[in-house]
Amino acid sequence: MGMTIAEKIIAAAAGVESVKPGDIHTVTLDRMMSNDGTTHLTIDMYHQQLDHPAIADSKKLVFIVDHNVPADNPKTAATHKKMRDFAREHQIDFWEGKGVCHQIMMEHYVRPGELIFGADSHTCTYGALGAFGTGVGCTDFLYGMVTGTSWLLVPETVKFNLTGKLRKGVYPRDLMLHIIGQIGANGVNYQVMEFSGEGAKTLSVNDRMVLCNLAVEAGAKSAIFEADEIALSWLKDHGRQPKQVFTSDEDAHYICEYTFNLDDIQPVVARPDFVDDVIPAAQACGTKIDEAFVGSCNNGRIDELRVAARLLKGRQVADTVRFLIVPASNDVYLQALEEGLMETFMEAGAIVMNANCSVCWGSCQGVIGENEVLISTGTRNFKGRAGHPSSKVYLASAATVTASAIKGFIATEDQL
Repeated sequence: MGMTIAEKIIAAAAGVESVKPGDIHTVTLDRMMSNDGTTHLTIDMYHQQLDHPAIADSKKLVFIVDHNVPADNPKTAATHKKMRDFAREHQIDFWEGKGVCHQIMMEHYVRPGELIFGADSHTCTYGALGAFGTGVGCTDFLYGMVTGTSWLLVPETVKFNLTGKLRKGVYPRDLMLHIIGQIGANGVNYQVMEFSGEGAKTLSVNDRMVLCNLAVEAGAKSAIFEADEIALSWLKDHGRQPKQVFTSDEDAHYICEYTFNLDDIQPVVARPDFVDDVIPAAQACGTKIDEAFVGSCNNGRIDELRVAARLLKGRQVADTVRFLIVPASNDVYLQALEEGLMETFMEAGAIVMNANCSVCWGSCQGVIGENEVLISTGTRNFKGRAGHPSSKVYLASAATVTASAIKGFIATEDQL
């Protein structure tokens, strides 16, 4: 029987000819990434629980400070210092204040065919370039760090056949929230979401990152696109070559298949407090908001900033709304500066902040107060995720968030 892209990557990492769902294999990791959410815990275990601590290959490790940037209290300052010192001692690539971890990884490291562990659930983003990325906890990360290997239970793969093309005013963010709304927050638990079809070929690498990033919100172990000409061209522009390009065999086995026609997708929102409580945005229009946020590892790239700037040009943010705009990386920030987007944001009354996780992470920059309502391009809308337990978070595209910031209530761009 043939194999899927994910199965071929795992087989290569395991050094075997083939794998099948349910197998458990020891795999050699191509790269590992950890951020300031948990790295300090991994470092503590490294020092306190290992008899003979050593790192297998420091060149495969990347540490990124992105969750609380700059440090907002002595506790996070100590966390950052611990990462900084450990990275320097062991000659680990270290990034601080340069952007959100997954954006940094995509801009500088990820290659098609790689198997990458990240100490962050949204590591599945790397499937946009045909890599198998998955999130792990501290214990698994530590084991991989000191051995260069790990174990992997081969997941089933679910095929998402995309047809058609997104209409004007509809975005990949709408598509992925719609998919999660249809299959549910547990719809693909410990499975791989493989996106394919003619509709997939219309999506840019940025678009594919949006879909793969949110896959974990449906329970996925990973998500992946074939590394086609679009992906390889993007990779070349970033100065890298693929490790290996895999395609799924015609007789590969999928546990199930879904088809989504992109022509049918419309602007949507996910209502508080569940990412799969998705409704047409039109049904939520008129809901008063207190804060709006464009940013995060899901929707803080130049494409989303361009959408926000286009809608803000010549308009003002509502007096009753705080509109936070946070580029996903410094490269995105500089591109936005070059294109004049930052000037548009500032003139419209938005608050532009340094590249980091910001309010999506919910423990710094822009947390919301009691009973306040946030509309966000962040990754999650769990209860209390962005501030006070009584606050509410709606998830939407950058266009819907920006239109809402202008109106003062949930609105879509066609209402401007």
